Amino acid sequence: MDKVLVLGATGGIGGEVARQLAAGGWQVIALTRDVEKARRQSGDFIWVQGDAMNRADVLAAASGCSVIVHGVNPPGYRRWAELVLPMIDNSIAAAIAEGSTIVLPGTVYNYGPDAFPLVDEDAPQHPQTRKGAIRVEMERRLLDASQHGARVLIVRAGDFFGARAANSWFSQGLVKPGKPVGTVSYPGAPGVAHQWAYLPDVARTMVQLLERREGLPPFARFHLAGHVDADGTQMVEAIRRVVARRTGAQPRVGNFPWWLLKMAAPFIVTFRELQEMRYLWQTPLLLNNHRLLQTLGNEPHTPLDEAVEATLVGMGNLPLLHDPAQNGTNRIKAPTTR
Repeated sequence: MDKVLVLGATGGIGGEVARQLAAGGWQVIALTRDVEKARRQSGDFIWVQGDAMNRADVLAAASGCSVIVHGVNPPGYRRWAELVLPMIDNSIAAAIAEGSTIVLPGTVYNYGPDAFPLVDEDAPQHPQTRKGAIRVEMERRLLDASQHGARVLIVRAGDFFGARAANSWFSQGLVKPGKPVGTVSYPGAPGVAHQWAYLPDVARTMVQLLERREGLPPFARFHLAGHVDADGTQMVEAIRRVVARRTGAQPRVGNFPWWLLKMAAPFIVTFRELQEMRYLWQTPLLLNNHRLLQTLGNEPHTPLDEAVEATLVGMGNLPLLHDPAQNGTNRIKAPTTR
């Protein structure tokens, strides 16, 4: 049985990858600071108490693991410069010690305007933000690790959305979790394309690539196309369609209050960090998935309305459907492919 260590299994992408690997027969070791709380969230993993900032904890948890999923991030963008690089260094140390493959969910923060608008895996990484510079340094260290006994798999996607993608623009910007959807606030400039990635599709892509990891280069990077909103209206309209069909309500469309973030940024760290990433809503940046299609033949892809409905149900914006025959949202489905 394959054995995997997941850092960040209580979070969005880490948890989704862990669940899919466990369903596929992997033995999942999940590192967490609060084992009892984590067990209440999911009982499918072997929970191990420890901290991703503690190298000894990571090394011990990774013993015998052929894969390490590095899905951990400081919450709310806080203390990035202080925490992000030490955590990846601990995962790298464990991967070199075990000869493991590190899986990293990549971001678009790495790129600057010289790589826009269509970005492939080998595009230059010249970021214009602090978080982007940190992400570039993470990948540089991973490249070095791939030359010293570890293997690396980076899967880069657009903005996450999904039932468990709590720290996302969908749940922090477009709609308010736990409430009926009265208004959809869109952060983007009119007519500017934006790329979204449904969390279960991203995780399924990672799992499928892991199944082929022996045939991949020691340092492998892939981009997902996900859901491309060509003009900034398609995600909003999908939310409105789903809400109208389920409740009869017709949500309004509003502008995201960037002015409020700017005013509060000096006092609230998360707002300051979100303000720094505004350029991604003003400039089209699309990831080219040609390499992924060559490797897998297709990209896991859940239809947009289905993905949006599952997200809104999971976030508490829509009630559960008690009769699965009415709609397939509450049943676990394999995504379509393209």
